[in-house]
Amino acid sequence: GAALKYLPTIVNDVKLVFDPKELSKMFTEFILNVPTGLLTIQKLHCLIEIVHSDLFTQHDCREILLPMMTDQLKHHLERQEDLEACCQLLSDILEVLYQKDVGPTQRHIQIIMEKLLRTVNRTVISMGRDSELIGNFVACMTAILRQMEDYHYAHLIKTFGKMRTDVVDFLMETFIMFKNLIGKNVYPFDWVIMNMVQNKVFLRAINQYADMLNKKFLDQANFELQLWNNYFHLAVAFLTQESLQLENFSSAKRAKILNKYGDMRRQIGFEIRDMWYNLGQHKIKFIPEMVGPILEMTLIPETELRKATIPIFFDMMQCEFHSTRSFQMFENEIITKLDHEVEGGGGDEQYKVLFDKILLEHCRKHKYLAKTGETFVKLVVRLMERLLDYRTIMHDENKENRMSCTVNVLNFYKEIEREEMYIRYLYKLCDLHKECDNYTEAAYTLLLHAKLLKWSEDVCAAHLTQRDGFQATTQGQLKEQLYQEIIHYFDKGKMWEEAIALGKELAEQYETEMFDYEQLSELLKKQAQFYENIVKVIRPKPDYFAVGYYGQGFPSFLRGKVFIYRGKEYERREDFEARLLTQFPNAEKMKTTSPPGDDIKTSPGQYIQCFTVRPKLDLPPRFHRPVSEQIVSFYRVNEVQRFEYSRPIRKGEKNPDNEFANMWIERTIYTTAYKLPGILRWFEVKSVFMVEISPLENAIETMQLTNDKISSMVQQHLDDPGLPINPLSMLLNGIVDPAVMGGFANYEKAFFTDRYLQEHPEAHGQIEKLKDLIAWQIPFLAEGIRIHGDKITEALRPFHERMEACFRQLKEKVEKQYGVRTMPSGLDDRRGSRPRSMVRSFTMPSSSRPLSVASVSSLSSDSTPSRPGSDGFALEPLLPRKTHSRSQDKLDKDDPDKEKKEKKKEKRNSRQQDMFEKEFKPADSSLQQSEAVILSETISPLRPQRPKSQVINVIGSERRLSVSPTSPSSQQTPPPVTPRAKLSFSLQSGLELNGSMAGGDAADVPPPLPLKGNMTDYGNLMESQDLMGSSTPPPPPPHQRHLPPPLPSKTPPPPPPKTTRKQTSVDSGIVQ
Repeated sequence: GAALKYLPTIVNDVKLVFDPKELSKMFTEFILNVPTGLLTIQKLHCLIEIVHSDLFTQHDCREILLPMMTDQLKHHLERQEDLEACCQLLSDILEVLYQKDVGPTQRHIQIIMEKLLRTVNRTVISMGRDSELIGNFVACMTAILRQMEDYHYAHLIKTFGKMRTDVVDFLMETFIMFKNLIGKNVYPFDWVIMNMVQNKVFLRAINQYADMLNKKFLDQANFELQLWNNYFHLAVAFLTQESLQLENFSSAKRAKILNKYGDMRRQIGFEIRDMWYNLGQHKIKFIPEMVGPILEMTLIPETELRKATIPIFFDMMQCEFHSTRSFQMFENEIITKLDHEVEGGGGDEQYKVLFDKILLEHCRKHKYLAKTGETFVKLVVRLMERLLDYRTIMHDENKENRMSCTVNVLNFYKEIEREEMYIRYLYKLCDLHKECDNYTEAAYTLLLHAKLLKWSEDVCAAHLTQRDGFQATTQGQLKEQLYQEIIHYFDKGKMWEEAIALGKELAEQYETEMFDYEQLSELLKKQAQFYENIVKVIRPKPDYFAVGYYGQGFPSFLRGKVFIYRGKEYERREDFEARLLTQFPNAEKMKTTSPPGDDIKTSPGQYIQCFTVRPKLDLPPRFHRPVSEQIVSFYRVNEVQRFEYSRPIRKGEKNPDNEFANMWIERTIYTTAYKLPGILRWFEVKSVFMVEISPLENAIETMQLTNDKISSMVQQHLDDPGLPINPLSMLLNGIVDPAVMGGFANYEKAFFTDRYLQEHPEAHGQIEKLKDLIAWQIPFLAEGIRIHGDKITEALRPFHERMEACFRQLKEKVEKQYGVRTMPSGLDDRRGSRPRSMVRSFTMPSSSRPLSVASVSSLSSDSTPSRPGSDGFALEPLLPRKTHSRSQDKLDKDDPDKEKKEKKKEKRNSRQQDMFEKEFKPADSSLQQSEAVILSETISPLRPQRPKSQVINVIGSERRLSVSPTSPSSQQTPPPVTPRAKLSFSLQSGLELNGSMAGGDAADVPPPLPLKGNMTDYGNLMESQDLMGSSTPPPPPPHQRHLPPPLPSKTPPPPPPKTTRKQTSVDSGIVQ
């Protein structure tokens, strides 16, 4: 050991008096005589000192010493002995050989290459990345390769002899090692020179090995698929490594790298292109596996590289087409890989343009790929547009933009039927919604996934269960879990109607397929709660806003488009605008609602146009009948796809005396791509339709909306007696108070004149409609005032009495000029009374059966009026505590006598039985002499009419059915039956209830019953002979906007209640 330690220290002195070659031989023999396994570390340190001596710098001495040293290194490296000393020795040897003044080194590099290169490679491969020596050994390997010349690479193959497998193994080892070192570099990123030197060496080695592939492994007999595959993956990994992406460096550093090393990406890229084209008939073996790596290479932002490598895609298309007559595999693979690459940061606008241009040029020149190839290219370009938009805003704080882009991408995948990618983006969208507490939208998003599944035992494909939370082996199990989660989200979003619909479908599975009664029980309990919530819980109605994005400053998915947004709970336009402008701080808010000009659209800035729109109700067919407002109100702001915006415009000369005469309405109807709410809180407008509404049509619409508003509010108070009275007070007072009664007078001045009729003869029917609506407002107001009188406190009694006095004046004026209208007695066409579980019940109509012919005013054969009744239903439980007719009587009488008023107050507080007797006793003489017209209600079935009217007579507590013929000569008519039930203001569109002033005696003979085609067709007003045949229907329900037929022109025009200009605009839906 001492000899090994101190002998090298005298080498330089001994060399002066002793032959260096002989000395070298002595040292060689001395080292070889050291026993194997003993004094290893001392031996290696002795060799290191010899390398450091002058002896090793002499060519002849190295010829003797180097083979012994390489043998020693190989022996110890293979046994993993004293690796640090071995690495130091090899490093020192290579350092000496790199010097210029040590004589020829080619032969010595060859010795090292032959004996140590593969051993060092395997040592590097076996080492972990956490080893302290990994960097040293990689440096040694790099140094060996750096000093190897072309001759050495050629000789390396010869050293393997005729054993082809040894060459394959060596190249496979080398390719795998290079790829690992490139993917996980052993040197820090900021060691730029070291990394660049390594890359330069690796690049040369890869190109040398590529020549070996072309020479030895390309022909049909010797082709090695895996070896070629490893080469392509290595080359692409080298090209795409982070340390070669020059655009990430500063301009100064980039310039130095280009000056010293060049752009190695371009060099290896061109080599890959050449190697691909060299494959010839073997190309098909690399499709579709090589599509991803080639795509990754072409996405590198180097223009010349892209131009050189993008044509490889066309070559792949062509190759697959020649083999299978399609390029479906290539198309599927590039779409899948493009999604991952772009999301990971690859690609840009320039790449999209180059891809489009280059591939289109190639496809159009091909005889068979011209059409299908062009379609494919356009499809990929569309996908790139969406993916680039998505990537741009993926980390944006504005989650709404992220949602928009996500939907754009998932819709594209749905369009091209890429289910796996479609589901992937569905869950990205769902996660965004949950982050924003958009539970309704999250539910609709998950529902899209659920719709892809069947209630079956089919095995669930891997791509269908992309969430760890779902443990399902069959599609049915996964669908059940999804439904449970969706119902939960709908509940949190207060969309109980949707939750119930899904619950019914799931309940059917539990009951008839799974027989899981425990789950069924839990589900039905939830459904019961949902129904109760619908009736009892007040849900805030969201506003809807139209938003236009104009200017080139917006991203492509917004630029030049109009969207309808669903506001949040209690969010008004001002708050919404503030939120919108926060997302786009550089945007300018437009002051007008008119469509912008080209100067705005093409400007480089950002302009936002925002205004409130009104959803157009599209009620499901099952609700086209009297339905509780609490149920219908949901559909006024949900499941809507059409929205309208109205603004007033003036035409003709301005009339200062009457602004209604020339106030037209410009109404824009927006139709969205999908119904709201949906998988987003907004959707793009797909069609815009504009109409102009004449002043007369506007007046009709205003009156209709006012009537609907009264009807709706009255219905709400009937449903929930605990509602505050203030809104009803303001509404009623605003209509009946003389201070604001100018509205009717304005209509008279504008439309009810002979001059207007002469100028607009075609408007006769519309004028009659307007008159009819004015007349119909009276019974609505009457019921509203009756409810108001029941609910007010004594402190508000003077206010109410003044309102009643105003209403009497208004009622007298309107009925005198436009006729009398009487509300139907709780008409319900559902063939029976409503269940008592409702907040309030609808009463049965005053007829024997819904499908039988009946007349309230029909007379028995003995000329006594038949008493109304119910076909098998007791009326008493259905009657509320107070009746409409009693309150109506109070309003009908004008006598201001104080005693009569007190008497009426006492009557209003009387009990149910008194009212029942009052309502249904025969008419007395005072009623027979009244000038009020009795409304005759008839119900005509689809089957032929019966010759006799079947009426149920109720006498005392006895009920019996009497069939009595109506007598034309009858001299008496019964009073109208008007028990106050839940008023059915929302009437069917086919309903016709007629009423007008009777000029003759109340005992006039009613006209015969007409033959009707509609099942719900009512008719035949009993009038004087002068006004025989006049017919006008009541206004339709709020959710049906069919205007009634016109009144006869003989009716004098009335003065309508005056409304302010602002009120008229609001009622007609105008957003000013």
